[in-house]
Amino acid sequence: MAVFSHPILITVAPNGAYKQRPDHSALPITTAELGETAKLCLDAGAAMIHMHIRDAQGRHSLDVQGYRDAQQAVKAAVGDEMIVQVTSEAARVYKAPEQIAMVTALKPEAVSVGLREVDQAEIGEAGLAQFFGWLAKERVMTQVIVYDVADLQRWQALQAQGVIPDAPWSLLFVLGRYSVGQTSEAKDLLPFVMAHTGKEPWSMCAFGAGEHACATTAAALGGHVRVGFENNLLLKNGQIAPDNAALVRQVADSASVLGRSIYTAHQAREAFWAA
Repeated sequence: MAVFSHPILITVAPNGAYKQRPDHSALPITTAELGETAKLCLDAGAAMIHMHIRDAQGRHSLDVQGYRDAQQAVKAAVGDEMIVQVTSEAARVYKAPEQIAMVTALKPEAVSVGLREVDQAEIGEAGLAQFFGWLAKERVMTQVIVYDVADLQRWQALQAQGVIPDAPWSLLFVLGRYSVGQTSEAKDLLPFVMAHTGKEPWSMCAFGAGEHACATTAAALGGHVRVGFENNLLLKNGQIAPDNAALVRQVADSASVLGRSIYTAHQAREAFWAA
């Protein structure tokens, strides 16, 4: 068994852009619920929360003040013990200029950016260079989301062309988002790993009941993991998870079996973005 010198970063994605309370009674929607979920998931082993917020009607929102309120709620619950990563996801609501404007107005500690969402004609490579240059200058902990190998290769090409500046970026490999029924298998991770030739640390998230098997595979290959109700509601035994913390705890247990220690938020900040 390989033992990696670096710990594993466990991120929880507790709600996403689309699920609603009827999907699961413990789905956190309000800012108070996000704070409560953050505390439970911190205790289970998560060092980062990938956060979506909703508007008054429960719809996906990129409202800056809404994010500030949610950040405050999480900070009140866990202090600096979790990295708060906001999403810039379009979710069929926002366009690239609006997504970029939100990030620059909020200036969060951490953000996830879907490459294919901002790599649009109205932004252009000059706009990408400006945005990613700003992220690097402001030291925003940026995770670039890639949905397939073509996305990864586009990211690599932008770096080679000098459009993307050298900075401590990280990557998220998404499994199953565009598959039939949004389901994932552990083997879906291998094309990403084989095509990843850069130095960026990588995490994976996986849609559907195969989430835990995919997460364990990522841990075994030296990657990092994002789990939660955004992508999956089921435990590894097929039963509905009682809450997000149960999904986090499963990964922490698997990491322990594999000899991987677990990053704290302070350690992850230093390891991922202090350079």
